[in-house]
Amino acid sequence: MKPEGTITTVGIDIGSGAVKTALFRSREIEGPGAGGETRESGAAWLAKRCERIRRRDPMALAQEGLDGVLADAGLARDDVHYIATTGEGENVRFATGHFYSMTTHARGGVFLDPEARAVVDIGALNGRAIAVDARGKVLSYKMTSQCASGSGQFLENIARYLGVAVEEIGPLSCTSRDPEKVSSICAVLAETDVINMVSRGIATPDILKGIHLSMASRIVKLLKVTGVKDGVALLTGGLALDAGLLAAIQEEMVNEKVKVQARSHADSIYAGAVGAALWGAYRHRRLHALEGAAVAA
Repeated sequence: MKPEGTITTVGIDIGSGAVKTALFRSREIEGPGAGGETRESGAAWLAKRCERIRRRDPMALAQEGLDGVLADAGLARDDVHYIATTGEGENVRFATGHFYSMTTHARGGVFLDPEARAVVDIGALNGRAIAVDARGKVLSYKMTSQCASGSGQFLENIARYLGVAVEEIGPLSCTSRDPEKVSSICAVLAETDVINMVSRGIATPDILKGIHLSMASRIVKLLKVTGVKDGVALLTGGLALDAGLLAAIQEEMVNEKVKVQARSHADSIYAGAVGAALWGAYRHRRLHALEGAAVAA
């Protein structure tokens, strides 16, 4: 049974590497905001799930994620007002609606870190820098090219070649003493650079730190193009918890004299799902208000 005066929503973010699901409950509208927009009130995170795809069917994982968060919260399907998808989830049949991933990462990033004025989403296939305001509205953005060696998939490929587990990448990078920076922005050529480094006897931590620095250089350039000059830039996406990459971005910020504080959050990988759930609540309110107005007329 749906609690009176509350809205329960689910956000499902289907990425290239994982399916993330977030369950939220928020109170009803308290009145219009300063610009006449609907205000969000008291959003509470009830449950979350994350499943690596690993050649499994993303649609099946989306269903598993929904069932899982509902079970964790002790709720039934009928308790949910709106199921919102994002990322590659536009074909999820049981969804109520779909939202563009840039808007969901922006909204989710500000929920996770209210001080964020930029969100840097680094996924399996590409990266992007998004300038946002205090409400999570997208102000501007810039994306990496399709071929750029600044993606999670590229880093995983290099780790596999080096015989390093994905979870070891960040810690190893942080131990580097003499990083060997990768110069190419093309993933194929960058992999060739790494092969040459190994043949020259470059230590694994120095290779990984060099890759991180190359990625960080491009990320900081993206941020500069968006016009973000100060405040906090929150990392989201699959590489958000890579400590080596975060450290490299912080170093590059200093080198480029960019007065932006880069940081991550323990739940950064869920930013898209969180944003989808919150936007789902907003859309549900709007639709409910329109229905009410139509009945009154």
